[in-house]
Amino acid sequence: MQLEIFRLLLGIAIAVFHRPLAVRIMEQERALDAYFRERGLHLPAPLSDVSAQNLYFCLGIFVALFQIARIWFSMGH
Repeated sequence: MQLEIFRLLLGIAIAVFHRPLAVRIMEQERALDAYFRERGLHLPAPLSDVSAQNLYFCLGIFVALFQIARIWFSMGH
């Protein structure tokens, strides 16, 4: 039960902090993209900041809802 509650809190934390999380990850993504482009490997362009923020928000909400369902069903309802 503690693991499910931790996962629930993790999902909520991802949803709450989706903007700074997305900005940090996209900075790293752009640096990797520039590194590979300098060496002649052209990969698809990274997501925009807004798209990444939406993606991480949805991921956080999905994790939280999934864990709420797991907790609900483990309680026998």
